[in-house]
Amino acid sequence: MKITEVKTAEVRVKIEDKRGYLYHYVRIYTDEGVYGTGEASHVDGGWRGSTRSMAEQIIGKDPRDVDAIFEGIRRSYIFRGGMSGLGVSALTGIEIALWDLAGKAQGVPVYRLLGGKFRDRVRLYVDSAKTNCKERAEEARSKGFTAIKFDLDDANNPHKADRWNWSVTPGELEVMVDEAFEIREAVGDHMDLAIDLHGRYDATAGMKVAHALEDLNLMWLEEPVPPENIQAIANITHSTHTPICAGENAYLRYGFREIIEKQACDIIMPDISKCGGLSECRKIANMAESYYIPFAPHNNSSALSTVADAHVCASVPNFLALEFHRYDDPSWNDVVISDEPVIQQGHVVLGEKPGLGVELNEDYLQSQLDEGEPLWQ
Repeated sequence: MKITEVKTAEVRVKIEDKRGYLYHYVRIYTDEGVYGTGEASHVDGGWRGSTRSMAEQIIGKDPRDVDAIFEGIRRSYIFRGGMSGLGVSALTGIEIALWDLAGKAQGVPVYRLLGGKFRDRVRLYVDSAKTNCKERAEEARSKGFTAIKFDLDDANNPHKADRWNWSVTPGELEVMVDEAFEIREAVGDHMDLAIDLHGRYDATAGMKVAHALEDLNLMWLEEPVPPENIQAIANITHSTHTPICAGENAYLRYGFREIIEKQACDIIMPDISKCGGLSECRKIANMAESYYIPFAPHNNSSALSTVADAHVCASVPNFLALEFHRYDDPSWNDVVISDEPVIQQGHVVLGEKPGLGVELNEDYLQSQLDEGEPLWQ
């Protein structure tokens, strides 16, 4: 079996009067008619050129040699973004497509190729805006979700010093803490609750917030400081009883090595469709497992990548929860075709279909493009 062609699709799904969501897909074709589809997340307009350039290296290769193809491209890009950012994210889309293809070629689900599964169902948590918290929690709970996350950072807080200052004023801290306690009361004591700060505070502010929330029994406090200074994150983690979660902006296992070795956070959250793909994130999870650190991937992608992420989450013992960021997206289920709903009672349920187990709904995606524009290019 040999790779013959690689194509990309870029689709903005329209949602009423909003801009909607922009999705980036990769498809790899072979001489035996088997193909695989992947998704790259958090990329800009340059991803398509990067993907096409990378594709030139893999024509004629056996797509089942997933790790060798991945590493070959990564090493060739060592001076062109092969360690982080757009280059790795574009490569991730190729890697996921290779796994889908490899599973189809061998007639097994991807999780079988990753070593099998520890669980049949992959738990999701709902990412939600900070509005109608009680109603949102009750609605999510009624659909089988057992965990939810709310954003606590607010660039428009009237007590902020100014738009550039990452410190937290006494008035700002008071508002944040009051809101957090109100959220916990609205959610109740028997639903896991996470709070996200999006890395928008300095080290002192992050520490103040973490300490102030210690009585809330949070599942985690997410990214209290920006990701570049690992020691700053570690200082907060080691000073508080509030579990700290970080890692959505790290790339490859090399980017997680120091985080894990320093035990700089209590929970790691690599973005699987951004930071290296399925095999790479399984390696990250296994590194974390040796330090007894739970694995809770970040996910802001379409249903295709969410299912791909679930294959990794099923294959590692230290999985905690996978993010579901598109709770309010009415088009989320339209993007893929599957035998059963992708989400059932707050979980992704993995079956025995080969590859990822779902296919893109190409008719729907084509309907989102301008007339005459081809889906695959």
